[in-house]
Amino acid sequence: MRRFLQTLGSAWGWFWIALVIIAWFPTMVLVYVLTVPFDRGRYIVGWWFRRMGVAMATVNPYWSFRRGGVHVADPRRPYVVVSNHESFADILLICHLPFEMKWLSKVEILKIPLIGWMMRMAGDIPLKRGFGPSAVEAMQRCHVSLRNRVSVIFFPEGTRSPDGRLLPFKDGAFRLALEAGVPILPLVVAGTGTALPKHDWRFTRARARVEVLPPIETAGMTLDDLPELKARVRATIETARDELRRKLA
Repeated sequence: MRRFLQTLGSAWGWFWIALVIIAWFPTMVLVYVLTVPFDRGRYIVGWWFRRMGVAMATVNPYWSFRRGGVHVADPRRPYVVVSNHESFADILLICHLPFEMKWLSKVEILKIPLIGWMMRMAGDIPLKRGFGPSAVEAMQRCHVSLRNRVSVIFFPEGTRSPDGRLLPFKDGAFRLALEAGVPILPLVVAGTGTALPKHDWRFTRARARVEVLPPIETAGMTLDDLPELKARVRATIETARDELRRKLA
């Protein structure tokens, strides 16, 4: 009976999420048309798109998502944002933050009707995994976004951890921050690991939170400092994640 009720409730949740997506599309088109001529970084239309993520999480009867941590005083100061990665639900949780960031996404997702079209309007960055020229182009677009005073976000683990332990961090986000001379803004997410189990479409109850940690400056650093910077950020996120998990428990 419990499994049946979970299936029924999840179907009901997906129904409302689908309605949110359908309702959001015409508003995205309108915001895109009105703002893109003067907003080169697509900050406004991107910010509006992330509000859809908040709405999608809100209509889900199984989830309770919150945000906290450091206040970002200037949302147009560009950062390379990095976060640990527990679940697909991380994306909707991070959307609760009140500033815009461009996301790297598999190119296949940007081909999905409505969702993919809105991601393209928002200026999210396609990436074809395993194809070197695509990675180079994606990093070039990240540099353009930063020059337009819009942050970009990475999951430096590269994939979701299968057992909850923090995976090794890849170099890309840190190389970008050093080359562009912008700070790293660490995020920590906790509580999403069971929100939408991998290889299952059914939701489970989750109380999750995203916290913004203090920025880490890169001024005066060179690429030689990359390993130390990466290790410092990873240690900071791991410590904060463990503490946040204890609070949520």
